[in-house]
Amino acid sequence: MDISDIRKEYESTGLERKNLEEDPLIQFQKWFQQALDVDIEYPNGMTLATVGTDGAPTARTVLLKLFDRRGFVFYTNYESKKAIQIRENPRVALLFPWLDLQRQVKITGHAEKISVAESFKYFASRPRGSQLGAWCSAQSQSIGSRAILENSLARMAEKFGDGKIPLPDFWGGYRVVPNSFEFWQGRTNRLHDRFMYTPKGNDEWDIKRLAP
Repeated sequence: MDISDIRKEYESTGLERKNLEEDPLIQFQKWFQQALDVDIEYPNGMTLATVGTDGAPTARTVLLKLFDRRGFVFYTNYESKKAIQIRENPRVALLFPWLDLQRQVKITGHAEKISVAESFKYFASRPRGSQLGAWCSAQSQSIGSRAILENSLARMAEKFGDGKIPLPDFWGGYRVVPNSFEFWQGRTNRLHDRFMYTPKGNDEWDIKRLAP
């Protein structure tokens, strides 16, 4: 299928250095709030890219659940492919594709496990079905049918009954600690605005415009 004629002109007012926050986290928070304000579906959806020891990159969409000065937090099964690759190589990349705003934010950094207490606090806030689901799936492993998952869910529901569901020891959060941010704004004629933040020490950041 030839789709080379699919085109859309970018019509945003652009991004100027003088309008950028000096702190990339504040700039991210500003853009994130604007994504919320225009009701983008899954504004916290982000592509997580990992690379294991085999050198082959893998990317998937995960949901951002918290961000602050320490980094960007998501949750997963610690036996999943992404977790295995993070153990092998903690260097990762994140991408927020806010295409309705003709924007992207790219973040690079390293991933590290959060504390069990932090994971438990989030796990306890999840819907009961999601808590049960965490116990049911050997994430990324081959299975014969969906019935295996449904049967596992039924068994777990019976096992825990109406009681509290404990945090699985194979499930929890990762925090991506950033070492660079790139803010991308679409512009006409494909001359997009791109600004890269890199740390220069003392909680200060160097900001450079990149060619599109």
